Amino acid sequence: MRAAVLGAGSWGTAFAKVLADAGNEVTLWARRPEVAAAICRERGNREYLPGVRLPDQVTATVDGDQALDGADLVVLAVPSQTLRGVLAEWAGAVGSDATLVSLMKGIELGTTKRMSEVVVEAAGVKPERVAVVAGPNLAAEIAAEQPAATVVACIDPDRARLVQRAIATRYFRPYTNDDVIGCELGGAVKNVIALAYGIATAMRFGDNTKAMLITRGLAETARLGVALGADPRTFAGLAGLGDLVATCSSPLSRNRTFGEHLGRGETLEQAQQATRQTAEGVKSCLAIRDLARDHGVEMPITEQVERICHEGLDPRLAVTALMSRETKPE
Repeated sequence: MRAAVLGAGSWGTAFAKVLADAGNEVTLWARRPEVAAAICRERGNREYLPGVRLPDQVTATVDGDQALDGADLVVLAVPSQTLRGVLAEWAGAVGSDATLVSLMKGIELGTTKRMSEVVVEAAGVKPERVAVVAGPNLAAEIAAEQPAATVVACIDPDRARLVQRAIATRYFRPYTNDDVIGCELGGAVKNVIALAYGIATAMRFGDNTKAMLITRGLAETARLGVALGADPRTFAGLAGLGDLVATCSSPLSRNRTFGEHLGRGETLEQAQQATRQTAEGVKSCLAIRDLARDHGVEMPITEQVERICHEGLDPRLAVTALMSRETKPE
C-alpha cells in the first residue's frame, strides 16, 4: 500500500520505517524543508533518530498534497494540540476511502476530545475510518528494531486488520482491539503519570513510591475510562499497563524526563528549554483534569501534576497533598 505519514518527529519517522519494512511505499511530510531534504539526502532523520537508516521506500516532502496523493493510509504523527490545524489544511487531499491512523497520545485542550474524535470532526470522516495505534511505543527502540508490540484500535474490525497487516514486521507485532476509547485514554493519561514518576525520580524517592504511582495512576486511568465507556480490561493490556510502565520507567521517555526537570525545581519554561521536545502530558494534564471533573471522576495524581505544571506548586507540597488524603478501601 501507499502510506503518508504527517509528522517527521521521532515517532512519525520510526513508524515510517516500520511501514516501509512491512513492504509499503511511504512519504513523510515534514513541516521544515531542511528536515525533508536531510531525509531524502542522507536516508535518515539525524535530528530525531540519529544513527537510524531509513529504507529506500521512504521519501520526504514539505508538500502535504504530494504526500497524501494516492495514500491508502494517512498516518497522523503531529503534536496533539496542533492536529486540528494540520487537518484543516490538508483534509481535502485525503482519499475518499483512506484509513486515517492516529499515533498521537493526548486530549485536546478546550474541547476535551480524544484524538480520534478530533480527526472525525476536523477531517469530516466517519469514525470507522479512524484507527488508533497505542502501546509501549518508544520510538528509538522500535527504530533500532528491538522486539515490540502495539495495539491497533478501530471500531471497524476490517480496517483494524488492514492496518495490522500494514505494520507487522519481524520486530513489530500489532494486535487489534475495538476499544478505541480505552486505548486512547491509556495513551493520554500515562503521559501525565510519567511526569509524576519523573518528578519522584528527581526527588530521589525509591521503588515503593514509583510502584505506587504506576498502580494508582493506572487506577485513575481506568476510572476515567470506565466513566467514558471503555472496557476496563483494556487497561491491563499493552495500551494500558504496558504503555504506562514503558513511559514511566524508560529514560527515553520525554514525559518522564520532563518530570525530572520539574522535580529538580525547574520552572515549566526551564524544563521546556532543556528537553526541546514535546512532552504531551504537560498540556494534556489540563484537558484530562477537565474531562475528569466533567464526569465526576477523582484523579488525584493528575490534579497534582496539573498544579505543579501550571500553578507553580512545589512538588514537595504535592506529595504532602497526595499522602494526606482521606484513607479509603482500594
